[in-house]
Amino acid sequence: MLSDAKYYPVLALLILLATWLRIAHLDSRPMHTDEAVHAVKFGDLLENGTYVYDFEEYHGPTLNYLTLVPAWLRNQNTFAELDETTLRIVPAVAGIFLCASLLLFTPALSRTTLVFSVLFLSLSPAFVFYSRYYIQEMLLIFFSLLTILAAFKFFHTQKVRWAAAGGMSLGLMNATKETWIISAAAMVISFVAAIYWEYGRLKLQRTQYLWSSLGIALVCFLIISLLFFSSFGTNPMGVWHSVYTYFTYFDRAANNSLHIHSWTYYLQILSFFKLGNGPIWTEFSVLALAVAGIYSVLKTSRASHAENVLPRFFVIYSLLMLLIYCLIPYKTPWNALNFYLGFIVLAGIGAARIYASSTSRGKQVLTVTLLFLVAIHLGYQAVLATGTYDADPVNPYVYGHTHPDVLEIVAEINSFATAQEERNNLYIQVMCSGKDYWPLPWYLRHFTQTGWWSAVPDSIPLAPLVVLSPDLESDFVHHNYELSPPGKRYLYIPLFREPVYLRPGVELRCYARKKEWDLWQQREK
Repeated sequence: MLSDAKYYPVLALLILLATWLRIAHLDSRPMHTDEAVHAVKFGDLLENGTYVYDFEEYHGPTLNYLTLVPAWLRNQNTFAELDETTLRIVPAVAGIFLCASLLLFTPALSRTTLVFSVLFLSLSPAFVFYSRYYIQEMLLIFFSLLTILAAFKFFHTQKVRWAAAGGMSLGLMNATKETWIISAAAMVISFVAAIYWEYGRLKLQRTQYLWSSLGIALVCFLIISLLFFSSFGTNPMGVWHSVYTYFTYFDRAANNSLHIHSWTYYLQILSFFKLGNGPIWTEFSVLALAVAGIYSVLKTSRASHAENVLPRFFVIYSLLMLLIYCLIPYKTPWNALNFYLGFIVLAGIGAARIYASSTSRGKQVLTVTLLFLVAIHLGYQAVLATGTYDADPVNPYVYGHTHPDVLEIVAEINSFATAQEERNNLYIQVMCSGKDYWPLPWYLRHFTQTGWWSAVPDSIPLAPLVVLSPDLESDFVHHNYELSPPGKRYLYIPLFREPVYLRPGVELRCYARKKEWDLWQQREK
């Protein structure tokens, strides 16, 4: 067992490392479409104080409401004043708290197990990457871990405050993302099975107290859920919509061809991924140590000991979650984190077991050296994933991501607008088939006169600056030279000499009216 003199400094160092990996240069990566959509949704809450839960899109409200905190702290009161750091700091902090929360599972998990678990979680490329993503996943996983913690603490201590904490955490899961129901169901099944595994029966004592405590947990769950989904009482229909939403998501999970992948998809991106000339990405070492952890738990004989329930829970929960997510046809890489957290804890158990079985000094040195190399490799990949390859498809965690060209597009538009008298009031038209112009609403948030269309509008005069998808170019020419009246037919000049892309394979074209283009060129000279 690690002494206090070693345990606490090591943990402090690991949390600092996790913090640095998650908050350094948060604004460097281009905004993903999903991030931009959530940012616009939050902008409405920030400026108007209104949030309406949408049962078809956007997931739950916790991300939006929690983002108010950094926005207020940074004195950002409008959508235009927001920046990437304000948004991404929310999942980043959730990722840091996730690492720190593991420490609360002592003494059920040994100090050595916790050190290794926090080490792997802090350095995991998958967890580091998505801790810097303005989506709900990291919040969901953090609240899931808190729910597991509260449930175990209640089982161990029988104190009602843990039942209340579990109910609140479960309510936050519900208010974060619809897939909470998968995690919650897996938790119940796994917890019951783990108790039976350890005791050979369901250990139900003080039955009346148990049911009253569960009633308190239910009340806390309902209060949190009702508050968030009703937008704190301003949108009562949101509560009904939070139930109706599952009809939408069950259909999407089975029938959305855009995100349908094979059952092996998650295992492939975690164990071995290489695309083109990109580096090899793998967290196989963690999965291998998790197998060792599972073996260690399986070898532990029944002792009717409450603290043995937790490792058994993580074995069942992790495998069950893996099975469920592999069987669901709808897959996105960030969903893997929901089961991968359990495997990281099991990897900590496995690493601790291997270290404990190294009886000689030489074996201990060899074990520590090998585990140190595993950590270095994970950390190196985490740095690559959030640096050089943060928007590159060779990174397995980059999924339908915005092309770095978007930063060039926005820089040119800003430069063009600065040369005009209207500046941020410049009229801009964005026309993309299927409204496939995201994340431009985020990047053009400073412009007050921007219009958005999925086709070229026949009845509206063309703007000084037009951004459009290539398939609408002929309609744009038709509008300018045939539908526009004489005297209103202008020469438009491409803003870019080379093709620019919104996402890989999704080209954008920008045209400036010659009068305004000339002003821009004069200023550039």
